[in-house]
Amino acid sequence: MSSGYSIGIDIGGTTTKIGIFSRDGRLRFKAEIPTDKTESGIRILPNAARTAMSIMSAGKISLEDVVGAGIGVPGPVRNDGTVNRCVNLGWGVIDIEGTMAKLMHMPVKAANDANLAALGEAWMGAGRDSESLVMITLGTGVGGGIIEGQKILKGCEGAAGEIGHIIVNPGESEACSCGRHGCLEQYVSAKGIVRLAKKRMQCSDSILSGEQRLSAKKIYDAARLGDSLAKDVTDEAADYLGRAIANISDILNPEAVILGGGVSRAGEDLRAGVQKSFEKYVFHACKNTKILLAYLSNDAGIYGGARLALENAKSLA
Repeated sequence: MSSGYSIGIDIGGTTTKIGIFSRDGRLRFKAEIPTDKTESGIRILPNAARTAMSIMSAGKISLEDVVGAGIGVPGPVRNDGTVNRCVNLGWGVIDIEGTMAKLMHMPVKAANDANLAALGEAWMGAGRDSESLVMITLGTGVGGGIIEGQKILKGCEGAAGEIGHIIVNPGESEACSCGRHGCLEQYVSAKGIVRLAKKRMQCSDSILSGEQRLSAKKIYDAARLGDSLAKDVTDEAADYLGRAIANISDILNPEAVILGGGVSRAGEDLRAGVQKSFEKYVFHACKNTKILLAYLSNDAGIYGGARLALENAKSLA
């Protein structure tokens, strides 16, 4: 019987993170490597597997000590362990589980990266006391994951939790990256918040005017200083996000909604605004859903991967 180590792998568009965890959820070893997207990402999985095996060797952990690995990728993962297109990685159809199992010589389960982040927060993060939660990742785009009974809700095609593409403004003239109009991502992602600010910039004396490298962080910093344009933008983003969370809560009635990703570093300024909007729109029977800030930061995905591996080991036992 193995001692129960599990491996979490989180493949992002820029970096790939690998962590080895003990059964009780402690991160024992961690590494981060660049994600090599050249030649349609053909080296991404081999590089991740090689790094994981190197960490094991350095930590004197044998294959018999590891129950398996869980891997997150930026795309929908089907029930058979394949992903159909990860645009950010240059992939078409890839059998992630089969490929990584051969490379690592152990059982491997794959899931969407936002789903794994949600699972990680449910296991050892802000949602560890919650049986049901929704996580929303606010980064360059907007992702989401749904946890029910401490398990990922994947949907029939592995695409459940695409919260960033909930339509919140059908009258929007600009197109989202998905090709539709008025997606939540257009208003609450890092790019979306900058977009809202730029639309107001021409007729404003904001301290942000003339800023060459505008960012969501700079906008939240300016709002904190009382800048009216920045405050209008952050209020608008909070209103859209709170409204979306209210609709999600009306359908799923989760114990908690966790806000993660780079934009969530705005902290309580973000959370409080979203909470106010949520309370304005939510159905009264669902008002007790807690809105929390993520705890595990950029490591949530590897925590979720390790947890997924442990769950898979139980199912195989």
